[in-house]
Amino acid sequence: MKTAGIVLAGGLSSRFGSPKAFAEWGGRYFYELSVDALSPLCKEIVIVTRPELLERFPEKMHVTTDVEEFAGQGPIAGILSGMKKVKADRYIVLPCDMPFMTADVIERLLECHSSGVTAVVLDGKYHPLVSVWDKIVLPDLQEALENGRRRVMDVQEKHGVRWIEGGLLTEGDAERIFTNANTLDVLDSWIGVVDNGTNCR
Repeated sequence: MKTAGIVLAGGLSSRFGSPKAFAEWGGRYFYELSVDALSPLCKEIVIVTRPELLERFPEKMHVTTDVEEFAGQGPIAGILSGMKKVKADRYIVLPCDMPFMTADVIERLLECHSSGVTAVVLDGKYHPLVSVWDKIVLPDLQEALENGRRRVMDVQEKHGVRWIEGGLLTEGDAERIFTNANTLDVLDSWIGVVDNGTNCR
């Protein structure tokens, strides 16, 4: 069974102020940290981004953009585009704005997956983009987009998504691990350091 990874790096990052894929933490770009979290579990990883960012990624990375007919239609289009670019039996999806995510957490999520879709909920907050998808879901992603439905959770619910409590996937510090870095202030609240060239500033 082939497992592929999809890193979603095509958001507008309007609140962040610059493309989050290229924000830094610990001297690494956010997209690199996402790839690191997926690499031990995936035979192939594709990064889905916006056309204007393509040239910023190194040639060694497998990078694509949304399929043309659904370009710019949000994460659901990114997931579909990643699935169409890389053939696999199942896909682990991860947004590029979770710099504290680890391979151990992703491994535990994958172990919880049986069929359809599996995703994370933490203290009542849903994280539908931290998820595992079987390839059989692809036609429903296509149909949703063709009908103007862009809500990821609608497709997940159609396949009886299994929600896994994030605290069960971590060894503590779950709130930090599942933090979405939507703004610099959010990161500062966890980092607690002055800019010294190693964080995202």
